[in-house]
Amino acid sequence: MVGILEERTILPPQEHLRLDAVARLLAAHPTRQAKLVAPSGELIELPSEVYRALREVVEALSQGLAITIAPHNTMLTTQEAADLLSISRPTLVRLLDEGEIPHSMRGRHRRLLLRDVMEYQDCSRAERRVGLDEMVAEGEASGQYDTIEPPGQSR
Repeated sequence: MVGILEERTILPPQEHLRLDAVARLLAAHPTRQAKLVAPSGELIELPSEVYRALREVVEALSQGLAITIAPHNTMLTTQEAADLLSISRPTLVRLLDEGEIPHSMRGRHRRLLLRDVMEYQDCSRAERRVGLDEMVAEGEASGQYDTIEPPGQSR
């Protein structure tokens, strides 16, 4: 029986050599169907989504990065959400007040679902990408990329 998944942060192990070997093996077979060997010796096929997640986790840990695993229905405080979005807490509160990100109130405290924060982050990135593409297109149309000027003198 599987228990309820709670948020868990995993730090990279001290021995990187074994993890590097696992990362290289997984990278060499990015789309292959993987099997897990149970302690009893039984082979269990991993769904492709699980295999992809395993590859990403091992890759991050092999680079010395910590990872956090959390279900999308995890409730976050405003500070946790702000940290995740790399913005200040007051900026996040302004976004909440403007209705940009759904939230609920627990007494006087705002709480956000991780899935809502991740959705806002994805939408925000997509909007920035569109804006940058438009700027590049305008620059190309006006010929700004055609002129090459020598760099100015620095100090």
